[in-house]
Amino acid sequence: MKRIIITGFSGFVSRHFLNYLYDNKLEYQVLGADINEPKLDLSAYSDVLDISFKQCNMLDEEAVNSMVEEFAPDYVLHLAAFSSVAYSWQHPGECFDNNTRIFLNITDAVRSIKKPCRILSVGSSEEYGNVSKDQLPLKESMNLKPVSPYAVARVSQEMMSKVYVDSFDMDIVLTRSFNHMGPYQDERFVIPSFVRRILDVKEGGRQSGIIETGDTTIIRDFVDVRDVVRAYYGLLMDGTPGEVYNICKGEGVALSEIIGEIADIVGVEIEGKVNPEFVRPDDNRQIIGCADKIKNDIGWEAEIPLRQTLSDMIAIQSQANL
Repeated sequence: MKRIIITGFSGFVSRHFLNYLYDNKLEYQVLGADINEPKLDLSAYSDVLDISFKQCNMLDEEAVNSMVEEFAPDYVLHLAAFSSVAYSWQHPGECFDNNTRIFLNITDAVRSIKKPCRILSVGSSEEYGNVSKDQLPLKESMNLKPVSPYAVARVSQEMMSKVYVDSFDMDIVLTRSFNHMGPYQDERFVIPSFVRRILDVKEGGRQSGIIETGDTTIIRDFVDVRDVVRAYYGLLMDGTPGEVYNICKGEGVALSEIIGEIADIVGVEIEGKVNPEFVRPDDNRQIIGCADKIKNDIGWEAEIPLRQTLSDMIAIQSQANL
């Protein structure tokens, strides 16, 4: 049975990755690593997956070395990171140190065990920075111009990945993952936050309401997390070492449209009111990607429609509030 370490194990992406393995009867020995305990019943996966969990501070180099040496993985899905752009503006140094150091710790640990092991280094569409409309859709060959502390950290991770591939012959595949969302995503993130506050209007017995927002004119390429984890698995199996892959839908949607869609599904009228405190110092105006490379290399493309994603998120959050 092949072995895989999943860092950032207690996050919502890992949960969906486990579901993907389970639903497709893909038998693996899984070691989840996270500083926080998972909120999952791991025994529910036991007839397909052999799962264990290790509480580990990924900034602790010795702890990471010990974990990797003992488990000896065939694959590492590296999800652990401070993934909030807003948080990176508030804590730029902490975000940069955390995201670059944990990547180096896991990569150095894998290099030291001297056995074949593929790492999936997860990056972000934020790396592209502000672009003009004539540069869309964004392709992997474009120059990177990060405009947030979070994006700078992701670019650094990507550059170090290439160094390790070229200089140490490591097997690392890289992604630039576009905005992904789905059921069980933390309400600190923008779309589940919209869902929660719009549901509050409905559950409060009102037919209309106002929610405070940041700049809702910005455009993003949203991908369902269940499509994303399918791409991650495909890249772990068939991606090319040292190559970067966009994981995107290729469609741009304004945040204002997302709010309107959620309100329509819930059945209320919602007005957005911009709170200047929620507006970031600098933000990418529009991010729309090109998925041709990943489609050509491994046959992946996004499949789940936006309305289905939002409907599923609404259903889960509604149940959680019962």
